[in-house]
Amino acid sequence: MGVAKMHVGEVDIDGGLVRRLIAAQFPQWAGLSVELVDSAGTSNAMYRLGGDMVVRLPRMAAAAEDITKEHVWLPRLAPSLPVAVPTPLGLGKPVEGYPWPWSVFEWLDGANPAVGRIDEPVLLACDLASFVNALNRVDPAGGPAAYRSEPLAARDGATRAAIAALRGVIDAGHVTAAWDTALRAPGRPGPAVWIHSDLQPGNLLVSEGRLSAVIDFGCVGLGDPAVDLIAAWYVLPADVRGVFHSAVGADDAAWARGRGWALSVALMELDYYRDTNPVMAAIARHVISEVLADQARGA
Repeated sequence: MGVAKMHVGEVDIDGGLVRRLIAAQFPQWAGLSVELVDSAGTSNAMYRLGGDMVVRLPRMAAAAEDITKEHVWLPRLAPSLPVAVPTPLGLGKPVEGYPWPWSVFEWLDGANPAVGRIDEPVLLACDLASFVNALNRVDPAGGPAAYRSEPLAARDGATRAAIAALRGVIDAGHVTAAWDTALRAPGRPGPAVWIHSDLQPGNLLVSEGRLSAVIDFGCVGLGDPAVDLIAAWYVLPADVRGVFHSAVGADDAAWARGRGWALSVALMELDYYRDTNPVMAAIARHVISEVLADQARGA
């Protein structure tokens, strides 16, 4: 089965391509089953390889730039983290018909948390805080800039453009007010720390209500730890957000920036994916609604 395209410049990706790549570059795994993974992910196509591996192929050139970073940094970060992260098993090379590097990782069991249907929300909130805090504490020496390493204010133009494009789809007036509130939050005074940069449901795995793994580290790097607070609005229900807030130890300014990051990211995702990725668009709508509810409550 082929992968439906969402971006300009995507190449054709299907099971036949994966089998050819594996046979040519990792012949020890040739003959294993290849099955498309049902995912709302936007940067990579994923195919399960046998029972315990997954092949991840960048959909576009921008995503391909993250492949080497994951292979370099995931083994260094993993020992410091409280949950499983992907283990690189093979780094594939570009070939005719597929122009970018690609990866084979160990398969990690678990399911993405279902927004609005979290089995153990308090436990998940504490697990997320534990992961964020552990990642923030990793020695930053030599680390690359995160994908979302810019100050929140640097996103002002793009965020307002998304609001304008979504006028009639969202409550533009209330969203603009929420964005203005976020921009008034003081910036982070300290140095950049390690952040995942994309703690959304599709990048988290849960098992029996607990966080079992964090995946897709293509955005990882050094930045403002407030970026990873987006999980509060992307993943957690409102009534346990305070648990996460306390456990992660964020001050009020960081919390306000985190809410602004969640709003900005969700607006851009809804604008970009509303016609091509219904799952991502639905999650973005949910986040915008949660941020506006917080704004109304004065939370």
